[in-house]
Amino acid sequence: MEVLAQLLLVVANTLQIYSLILLVRVLLSWFPNLDWSNPVLSTVSSITDPYLGIFRGLIPPIGGLDLSALLAFLALSFGQQILGSLSMSVLAGGF
Repeated sequence: MEVLAQLLLVVANTLQIYSLILLVRVLLSWFPNLDWSNPVLSTVSSITDPYLGIFRGLIPPIGGLDLSALLAFLALSFGQQILGSLSMSVLAGGF
């Protein structure tokens, strides 16, 4: 059971790291003159754009603002909370 709880925590922590990378991507999108062919920026973009693309199809831009990132962050946060709760439940023996 402890192995499952640890695995769930690792996945939750991975989602936390991904959230930070996503935040960097969103903040960098505010600077239109960035060179996205830069290896670091290109990597950030290639990691986050497929995930953001899911939500861009659900929420169209409103007044030039792309609000899909907000929904993407909410989904990640929800996933982290679920995984954290599951890991605590497993450790408590309730799973």
